[in-house]
Amino acid sequence: MAFAPTTMRRLMREITQLKTAPPEGIRVQTSEDNMFDLTGIIEGPESTPYAGGYFRIKFNFTEEFPAAPPKCRFITKIFHPNVSGAGEICVNTLKKDWKPTYGIEHILVTVKCLLIYPNPESALDEEAGKLLLEDYDSYCSRAKLITSVHATPRVRPIEFDTPSSESTTMNSSPSKPLNISTRAKPVSSSGAPPPHALPLKSTPNSSENDGAVSLPASKDKDPRHNSPAPAPLSTADSNVVMAGNGLVPPATAVRGDKNTTTKTVTGKRAATSLVSNGAEKRKKALKRL
Repeated sequence: MAFAPTTMRRLMREITQLKTAPPEGIRVQTSEDNMFDLTGIIEGPESTPYAGGYFRIKFNFTEEFPAAPPKCRFITKIFHPNVSGAGEICVNTLKKDWKPTYGIEHILVTVKCLLIYPNPESALDEEAGKLLLEDYDSYCSRAKLITSVHATPRVRPIEFDTPSSESTTMNSSPSKPLNISTRAKPVSSSGAPPPHALPLKSTPNSSENDGAVSLPASKDKDPRHNSPAPAPLSTADSNVVMAGNGLVPPATAVRGDKNTTTKTVTGKRAATSLVSNGAEKRKKALKRL
């Protein structure tokens, strides 16, 4: 059969694309003698009665292609409402909905969707369509049986050794390198990260201890804290005693080597001595008068 040059180039391009980067679950097989002797292979979709099977579809291109759709039929036996016993396929894409822009891949993808969502209203196999509407479990059991007998090979077709376009895209996508720092952070013996270290300052007056940390002056060296605090729970008279023109501490302690004895002059005795001295002075002044 002679094809127009544009049709031949288009078919060769589509077949090459399907062999190098096929869709998921779809492959094509060509004859060594005739490249346009084409057979499509569809893997049974998961979660359907056709899972595990491989279904072959024969393509027959006419001179009207791509203005008219190719003739397609199942050459693998299948129990499906939209596939007749002879393998004819009832799908609108191959009939009234056909467009010249459609190609081989579009046809195979449409048939694969038909395995997932059968249409019992336009059934070519009346028995399959009736079971699908009335007894879905019986329909599934029958479809699985036909699939296991006629569509499940011992070894899957070698065409599926070629990765699909989806898996090729995922494997070829560049991954961003991980920015991992190789510098290890020190860890204290307690397991907690060490606190931020303060910068070291060298003291200007010391040349031996270079890099020593300068600490703020403690409260013991602050002159504001050197004044003695008053004794707790005592009165001002008992803390300070007036003796003439000076101040007398409230108590004097004499400490020995072994035992410490404290002689305390209480504020009451000091006040009494002052009062008696004042009285004697007044008496002497009266005598002089």
